[in-house]
Amino acid sequence: MFFLWRTETRRTAMSHAAHSAPDEQPFLSMGFLLRTMAVISVLAVLTVAISIGGRWFGRHISLAGNTDSTVEIQLAIGRDTVKLPENAIRFPSQRHEGAAERVDLYLAWPEMQGYGKENHLRFDDIAQSSGLIFLQITQSTMSRDMSGRLEPIYSHLLEGPAEPFRDGLTLHRLRADAGYGDEVLLTAPVKGGPDYVVRCILPSAPDKAAGGDCQRDIKVGRDLSVLYRFSSSHLDDWEHIDAAIRTFVDTRLVNRSATTP
Repeated sequence: MFFLWRTETRRTAMSHAAHSAPDEQPFLSMGFLLRTMAVISVLAVLTVAISIGGRWFGRHISLAGNTDSTVEIQLAIGRDTVKLPENAIRFPSQRHEGAAERVDLYLAWPEMQGYGKENHLRFDDIAQSSGLIFLQITQSTMSRDMSGRLEPIYSHLLEGPAEPFRDGLTLHRLRADAGYGDEVLLTAPVKGGPDYVVRCILPSAPDKAAGGDCQRDIKVGRDLSVLYRFSSSHLDDWEHIDAAIRTFVDTRLVNRSATTP
C-alpha cells in the first residue's frame, strides 16, 4: 500500500514537472533575439545604401552621360599632349588620363564652355543642339587640312559656276560622283592666310538647320587634326567660330611652346 502511494506520488510529481517545465523557459530565446537584431541591422544598412545609391543613380540618369566637373584631364594624342575639362569631353569612356587615339568634345556656342547647370538645356534637349559645336581631335593623317585641300583636291570636284552666298562666303557645287552627297562647298578669302573652306548640307529653310550640318577640319599643335561640326544657322559667325576653336585647343596644349613649325 505504501509502495502504491509512493508510486502515485512520484507520477503526480513528474506530471507537475512536465507541465511546469515550459513555463520556466523564456518567451523569446536568445538565439531568436540575435537573429532578429541581425536582420534589422542588415535592413538598416540596405536602407542607407538604397538611399545613397538612389541619389547617385538619379543624378547620373538626369545627367544622361554628361558631367559638370571641370577637372582637367591630360591626354596624349600622337605627338601632342592636351589638357581638357571633363565637362567638355562628350563621352564618359574618354574621360580618363593617358594616351588616346581621339577625343570627342562638345561646347556651347558662343561661350565655348562644356556642360553646366547654366547651359544644360542645350546639351539635354536635342531641339536646342544647334547651340553646340562638336569637335573631334585626332592625330593628323593628312598633310593638309580642309583649306589646304581646296586647290589640289576640291577644285577638281566642282561643277557649275560659283555662286555668291552670304556673309562673305561663296558657294560651290560638288559633282554628283564626288561622293559627298548633298553637301556643297563654301569658301571665303582670309587675310594673310589660305581661304576658309567648309562643307555643308544646306537646309531647305533656315528653321530646318540641323545641329551639325556644316563641318571643317583644321591643324593645331604639332600634329593634331581638329574636325568640328556646327549648325548652318551659325554660318554668319564662321570666322569667329574658326578662331575660337583654334584658340580653345591651342591654349590647352601642354606642349604649346613647341607648336610653331
